Amino acid sequence: MSYTPMIQQYLAVKAQYPDAFLFFRLGDFYEMFFEDAKKASKELEIALTSRNGGKDEYIPMCGVPYHAAKQYIKVLIDKGYKIAICEQMEDPKQAKGMVRREVIQMITPGTVMEDESLEPKKNNYLAALSAFSDGSYGFALSDLTTGETKVTLISGWDGVIQEIDANDVREIVLNPGFDKEKKETLTEQLSVTVSENESDKVPGELEANTAGIDQEKLRSPLGRLLNYLQTTQKRSLDHLQPADVYHINEYMMIDPHSRRNLELTQTNRDKKTYGSLLWLLDDVKTAMGGRRLKQWIEKPLLNQEKIEERLNAVEALKTHMLERETLRAALGEVYDLERLVGRVSFGNVNPREVLQLKRSLEQVPPIKQVLAEIGDSTLERYGQEMDPCADVRSLIDRAIVDDPPFSTADGGMIKQGYDETLDRYRDASKNGKRWIAELEAKERQETGIKSLKIGYNRVFGYYIEVSRPNLKLLPEGRYERRQTLSNAERFITPELKEKEQVILEAEEKRVGLEYQIFSDVRLKIKEHAARLQKLARLVSSLDVLQSFASVSDRNGYVAPSFSNKRVLKIKNSRHPVIEKVMKDGSFVANDISMDKSCDMLLITGPNMGGKSTYMRQAALAAIMAQIGCFVPADQATLPVFDQIFTRIGAADDLVSGQSTFMVEMNEAKYALAHATQNSLILLDEIGRGTSTYDGIAIAQAIVEYIHQHISAKTFFSTHYHELTFLEMKLSRLKNIHVGAMEENGKVIFLHKVLDGQADKSYGIHVAKLAGLPDNLIERADEILRGLEQSSDSHKASEEQPDSVHEPKVVEEIAATERNSSLESANEEAEQLAFFADPVPKSMKKGMNAREQKVIHQLVRLDLLTMTPMEAMNRLYALQKELKQ
Repeated sequence: MSYTPMIQQYLAVKAQYPDAFLFFRLGDFYEMFFEDAKKASKELEIALTSRNGGKDEYIPMCGVPYHAAKQYIKVLIDKGYKIAICEQMEDPKQAKGMVRREVIQMITPGTVMEDESLEPKKNNYLAALSAFSDGSYGFALSDLTTGETKVTLISGWDGVIQEIDANDVREIVLNPGFDKEKKETLTEQLSVTVSENESDKVPGELEANTAGIDQEKLRSPLGRLLNYLQTTQKRSLDHLQPADVYHINEYMMIDPHSRRNLELTQTNRDKKTYGSLLWLLDDVKTAMGGRRLKQWIEKPLLNQEKIEERLNAVEALKTHMLERETLRAALGEVYDLERLVGRVSFGNVNPREVLQLKRSLEQVPPIKQVLAEIGDSTLERYGQEMDPCADVRSLIDRAIVDDPPFSTADGGMIKQGYDETLDRYRDASKNGKRWIAELEAKERQETGIKSLKIGYNRVFGYYIEVSRPNLKLLPEGRYERRQTLSNAERFITPELKEKEQVILEAEEKRVGLEYQIFSDVRLKIKEHAARLQKLARLVSSLDVLQSFASVSDRNGYVAPSFSNKRVLKIKNSRHPVIEKVMKDGSFVANDISMDKSCDMLLITGPNMGGKSTYMRQAALAAIMAQIGCFVPADQATLPVFDQIFTRIGAADDLVSGQSTFMVEMNEAKYALAHATQNSLILLDEIGRGTSTYDGIAIAQAIVEYIHQHISAKTFFSTHYHELTFLEMKLSRLKNIHVGAMEENGKVIFLHKVLDGQADKSYGIHVAKLAGLPDNLIERADEILRGLEQSSDSHKASEEQPDSVHEPKVVEEIAATERNSSLESANEEAEQLAFFADPVPKSMKKGMNAREQKVIHQLVRLDLLTMTPMEAMNRLYALQKELKQ
């Protein structure tokens, strides 16, 4: 059967946009039909109805009011959908036959321009990808709201995933034949909306955006991106900036797992900004500064000279507190220049936003003045490069009223004196209205009807209204009836009709001319888009630098220095976020010390003691230093790290069906495959997801592999105390532990990192803190004592009772994992010497197993390296153990 002409028209348009919701304009509504209607009714929670689509068939239908469409579009965009806006292209009253309709714009997650669907401090990136036969990828990136466009070449798929995650890409454009499995990775694991575009040729009218880019591997993804934008937006893209070629090896590489583990821009638990590094460092005064801050955190620098330029600027701003406050006040008056320029160029800017642009430009001269007064070379350069765009500011000041309306529909936005013709229309309208008032007074006097009034409505125009009791007072012949009401009559006279035509014509022409003038002003501003975009970049970067200075000043951070000898030394290091959240000043600071003779710290100690915090604060200090911010410490010297890898926290990957242990192994594998000598590796409790023997074997093998083959600075946290013997085996590994003590049967976490290995894990104490039943805790204690006694008996029965050997299982595992060249007699002798019992046999006579254990621990204490408080705490713990 055939559908109605309107439904046929709908289906013809829908066929061109099969992967989008088609918002089909019918009168005051956007309607959807068939499957679109069914799906939209669920996603938008609106009623699903039906209409006659042809002979004897009703089709599903739902719709939203056109004036409220933005809120519905936002819901769909946030869920990753695309919307095609199909408008009526002619007046239905004048159309012959079916009203012509066309799609005027595609709105997608990566091309949305409306504020309702945007986060002020977050870029909205659209990406495009081209795959090449050698395994490399061309990668292009654009934020339509700001015009920012970038392109780079990536060597492998892992790098692509990293770039998409780092830039928080919402939509990516691929060629139709792109690898299916990789496409699924993008949609299912990264939640990116995937779109397709066959052509990767740069459109001729956008060739300027590829200035200086000749390499085909870079032009291909850029061409694909520009083609997609041109196809979907169907309007000028003049505000797109020439593509900036960047190289991913210019920045510290942080893989997606590490980014999440370190909670750089959002927390793992609730995916909120609060509690992240971004939250801590965000004291910016502008929205564009917030976006720049996020970009810097996602991509720390590797160039030491550029890092130190930022640090010097932060130092100057931190020192000049009064000037910094003046600067902050000026920045607080600056609106989102980047997105204002984008909206001007895109054609959807309103009069109030144009005025915001003027007010922002008014702050540039005082900002330049402050930067000149501070005197830092980087800040002075910023000031010198800032163009106040005085001509743009003057244009807006002459053209736009000081308090314009939000909409352009009713006029009232252009200043008196800007346009002579507009002024004449305004005068005619103003004088006409005054004449109406004078006519009303005259008619009252002539008729004697004091209640007579002249009014106006859109249907009947101007009219004279007379109440029914006064109709008899009207003179004959001059009043023509226009409308009858229940208690009055409305009339028109030849004089009123004549004046009405003059007034309405002037009003109509005034509104139309005002809109045209506003459009002309917008186009004149658009001509200066490049200047305004450069200014926005400088202001946003300056905003981030002052934010670093303010946060560093408020929290007592220090300027880091950099070592080319791979020295990592931080005095009284703190975790910046935890310290801030705690607020009571109770965070325990710790030293971090790794010179060129130490590449690995093996960290033992109880759960909840602070091992993971200690590791994270080292990584955060490195990231903060390399983005140009001061660090939370009393003194800090760091290498410039090329990459950071973390394996912290336990979680199953339910989406891909991987267990905690598999996730752990995959993340460890990634670090081992990509880390270099200049990387930082954080590994927490490797091997806990399997049996004890397997776990120890894997953990030891990973430690040895990193030590022997990578030599990266590594923090390895473990609850396998058996691994601490590696300090004597591996020359660049050092044992440290987080302190704890028992008091009245309860564990007290000291949160202090000390040299050497932990003496016990306190696992049962932690279980007690968690609130497990008392009888369960008592049974666990009983089992533990039995295991310890069994272990002591086993040791006493060995052939060489004066030697403590590496556990048998570790010896067997090590035998299978070690290179045969390392199993020399000298190494074995050294290992046996390390484990030799320092307590003389004569001293042990008459002692029980517990007393021998305490004496053994006492003899091993290195008192010269302990603080008095540490020594007292240790002696107290040993004394308690003897008294049991």
